Amino acid sequence: MNADRRTFLATGSAFAALLASGCVARQSGLTGATAPSPYGALQADPAGLLDLPRGFSYRLISRLGDAMDDGGTVPDRADGMGCFGLGKGKLALVRNHELKVQHDAGGELVSGFDRRSGGGVLPGGTTTLVLDAASGKVERQYRSLAGTIRNCAGGVTPWGSWLSCEEDMTRAGDGVGRDHGWVFEVPASAPGLVDPVPLEAMGRFNHEAAAVDPETGIVYMTEDRDDSLLYRFIPALPGKLLAGGKLQALAADGIADSRNWDGRGMAPGGAAKVRWIDLENVASPEDDLRQRGAAKGATLFARGEGIHMGTGELFFCCTSGGAAKLGQVFRFSPGKGRLDLFFESTSPDQFNYGDNLTVAPNGHLIVCEDQYTDVVDNHLRGITPDGHAYPFARLRTQTELAGACWSPDGMTLFVNAYSPTATLAITGPWLR
Repeated sequence: MNADRRTFLATGSAFAALLASGCVARQSGLTGATAPSPYGALQADPAGLLDLPRGFSYRLISRLGDAMDDGGTVPDRADGMGCFGLGKGKLALVRNHELKVQHDAGGELVSGFDRRSGGGVLPGGTTTLVLDAASGKVERQYRSLAGTIRNCAGGVTPWGSWLSCEEDMTRAGDGVGRDHGWVFEVPASAPGLVDPVPLEAMGRFNHEAAAVDPETGIVYMTEDRDDSLLYRFIPALPGKLLAGGKLQALAADGIADSRNWDGRGMAPGGAAKVRWIDLENVASPEDDLRQRGAAKGATLFARGEGIHMGTGELFFCCTSGGAAKLGQVFRFSPGKGRLDLFFESTSPDQFNYGDNLTVAPNGHLIVCEDQYTDVVDNHLRGITPDGHAYPFARLRTQTELAGACWSPDGMTLFVNAYSPTATLAITGPWLR
């Protein structure tokens, strides 16, 4: 995601007042397929924040400037997020904040991965919210990772941690003390700031999101660049990412460029066998990992963004891919070694620049839009297992939705409004 263009343009008066107050899709996807929402038409939100179908509602559970239990306040630019069961009736949300060097951290940070040259701890990182699962009430919220830059998306692990990804390639000496562009691991149960150790073997690149195959422990990662690759990290010890491992890039047979910008590439519904290319010098001091991978035969993707692991299938968004440059959703089946183009948007009414995504308990995809127009009209878009897109929710303010994730029981969809930070819990008559 590009944070520069996502500056909050104009907050509606109703939302300003609100802030001041207290899976698996198994059939072939389609191109240009639109269907009526199975949940019915969207209903206007009287508060002017989020339109939802009849019978659904949301609660605002955390917002920019809220006092946190560690003495800080909730930072801005809430992005990727994961939900975890902690046991004993508690849930944790671990939430990224895509903050640059110059941004406010929500209070002074005493420790973190890195500092501004001659200054304080860098503001990027994560916050953790602990909720009562029955009532949904937030019991605690606090900083859990600090000292990083532009923590964009990430992914949950089967062993109960959040992989927080830096979408930044700042080098040591360029206003900061250390190189950036890493993945950091944040246990959901951490009661405060974690020891911020970069997972260097997972590569240094413009990270976006990550997803773990629970069968193998392999981590798949997207890269937010126009000429990005899809990566996988094979850990030396599954579940122990600090122990190192091997980084590879995907090569789809006969598909050097999947972006379809020139009308050539992978046709929607088409499939290709894949192989994996070993990568060297993964710390990439010259920020050329993707070019070196492509030179060895890796397939190019158009700005890989959200990625999510279902049961034996992995889905990931490419924000600007497709002939219309409105976005693609690819599906990778690790057991079959096969990649297919599940969905390609041909109209803004299907979806316009898909970003974070998740798989609903009923097998539908839920995709967060992140449009690139001066005035945005961002939605949560559903995509059915047979590849039909529909609107599930509409954000009424000039920012994006991000970090969509489900409670373990599948009854609550959590999502962030990016800026000003607002974390919402959506409930209603979900299809099963």
